Amino acid sequence: MGIKFIMMILFCFCHIVHTQSQKLSDSLLWNKQALTQKIEQIRNTPFDTVHVNQLKDLGYDLLEVDSSLSRQLLEEALKKSLKLKEEYTIANCYRLLGIWHNYFSEPDKSLYYYHLSMQYAKSSKNLYLYGGVCYNIGNVKYYTGQYDSCIYYYTKAQDAFNDQHILATPSVTEKLLDRKKSDLYSNFSAVFNSLGNLPKAEEYIDKAIAINKKYDGPAAADALAYYMQQKADNFHEQGLIEKALRTRLTFLPQMEQGKGTRESVQSCYQNISEELFLLGKIDSSAIFAHKSLQLAAKINSVSGTAHANKRLGLIAMHQQLYNEARKYMEITKPYYEKSEDLTEKRSFHETMYQLNSKLGLYKEAMQYAEKFISVNDSIMIGEKAKQFSELEAKYENQKKQSQIILQQEQIKQKNTLNYIFLGSAIALIIISLLGYRNYRHKQKLQQVKIEELENEKQLTATQSILKGEEQERTRLAKDLHDGLGGMLSGIKHSFQNMKENLILTPDNAQAFERSIDMLDSSIREMRRVAHNMMPEMLLKYGLNVALKTFCSEIDRSGAVKTTYQSIGMQNMAIDQTTAVTIYRIIQELVHNAIKHANAQKVLVQVNASQEDSMLSITVEDNGKGFDTTLLQNAQGIGWGNIQNRVDFLKGKIDLNSEPDKGTSVLIEIPLS
Repeated sequence: MGIKFIMMILFCFCHIVHTQSQKLSDSLLWNKQALTQKIEQIRNTPFDTVHVNQLKDLGYDLLEVDSSLSRQLLEEALKKSLKLKEEYTIANCYRLLGIWHNYFSEPDKSLYYYHLSMQYAKSSKNLYLYGGVCYNIGNVKYYTGQYDSCIYYYTKAQDAFNDQHILATPSVTEKLLDRKKSDLYSNFSAVFNSLGNLPKAEEYIDKAIAINKKYDGPAAADALAYYMQQKADNFHEQGLIEKALRTRLTFLPQMEQGKGTRESVQSCYQNISEELFLLGKIDSSAIFAHKSLQLAAKINSVSGTAHANKRLGLIAMHQQLYNEARKYMEITKPYYEKSEDLTEKRSFHETMYQLNSKLGLYKEAMQYAEKFISVNDSIMIGEKAKQFSELEAKYENQKKQSQIILQQEQIKQKNTLNYIFLGSAIALIIISLLGYRNYRHKQKLQQVKIEELENEKQLTATQSILKGEEQERTRLAKDLHDGLGGMLSGIKHSFQNMKENLILTPDNAQAFERSIDMLDSSIREMRRVAHNMMPEMLLKYGLNVALKTFCSEIDRSGAVKTTYQSIGMQNMAIDQTTAVTIYRIIQELVHNAIKHANAQKVLVQVNASQEDSMLSITVEDNGKGFDTTLLQNAQGIGWGNIQNRVDFLKGKIDLNSEPDKGTSVLIEIPLS
């Protein structure tokens, strides 16, 4: 599942730190002038606990409205609470700062503040606040893929909420406590869902829903909508995609209209988009992906923005719009490369490998394949599942400790023997898994080596073909120029001598002159063909002069107005094979503009950078353009020749063209 719905109750227990009778109205939050006046009003109140609570409550309310001002007010409240030296108030301030950093995907800073909050909450002996902080720490551990630590802190939160003395905490009622327990059970379900333990996931979400059904009202309806999203996650993992989608769409209106966080709604959009994609409803999937992206941007959700852009990239890949897909994936790259969630990082590397392979960027594809293998080797889901099972067993044993003390001596020998058998079985499973993993790893490496050898073989074959082609062109050009050209020139000379010694009638003289003119035209055409096959300018004066001469001749011929521009080419040393190949590429592109584009203007730019050892070629025309996807089924060999020559030079080619908007081709060729 792309995004677990654990984020829907990310801010669970937040109102335990609210001391106002209710949150500020939306009209005040979005009115800058009124908001400024409210802040000044609070700052002018007496310096006491109420003063600090008003600052931190307003700071939390502004979290999704003005993140900078929100953090400023929370830090101001913390500094003032430390001066008051009230442990409960200090714990609340630290906790809200932890929520702020977690909201903006800064897990390390978030954990720093949460742990400080937990220390002060424990010192204040407030079980409810202590359980809430443990719950928040568990959320962070979940998002960073540390499932063992996640369930450890969730269990500590559960212990706090089940403590018989918790109802003695001021303002804590049974109804409020039930709400927090049901939220916690929903997140337990998300954890077991991630581990693939679906029976446990269903058990916990059903507990959450059962508690929620005890109550009525808008808050209960909002909570049920969120719990049903987790229920949909479980359906998804069971392969019941349509059922999961129906569940989400059924409760989506309640989420959109309710008082929950907008991050939860954004997460729901994202999951709906994924399930529509899996069902082949690509257009609908794109609609919800865009809704997810828009809401993520509005609430400044870094993770939400990354997930939405990745989904749009996958949709573009499905539609074979690989360049568009790459734009989306490049936006998400910083987030996934820094992500501590190994599962989502592995998924990103796999997608980038597939995308770069489709784009023909095999070097980059191989780099992502190596990253995928590295991350995949680090994921030990089976090991984590064992750890979770042991922790849950430990928790159950703690509850029954009073019952089993009398039986410990009787079953000690039996348990010891069972542990030996269990340890042996686990060791055997681990050894088998490691052996299988190493076998699969070697297989993948071998396949990569085979692909590399195939690529080298293709490049060598292409190099041989191109060199043979140029050699044959050179031979034919010389034969035409020196052989046939000499013969035709000799015939012309003989005709001219014959004319002086013959007495011809006017009609015969005119026919004789036409024959000589036709012979001149044949000589010129022969020389033009010989020049195109192997231009003398390229061999004598280099690539820059040859290209300039070629463009000038095209321009003089009147076929199309051709402009040539070069930067850094005067002193650039380029070997003959590379120079000839580059000349052929530009020659083919210009001829394509004349033959197919009906262009009136063609611009040829060549930029050589000695510092970067890179040659950039741009050929643009104002012709009729075309749909670039048609090249996939093109029957001609022209574009294939261009692509093969660019690959031979280990270059990159970027083609941009649209009907009636001309064509632009950018080629980058390394010279080192």
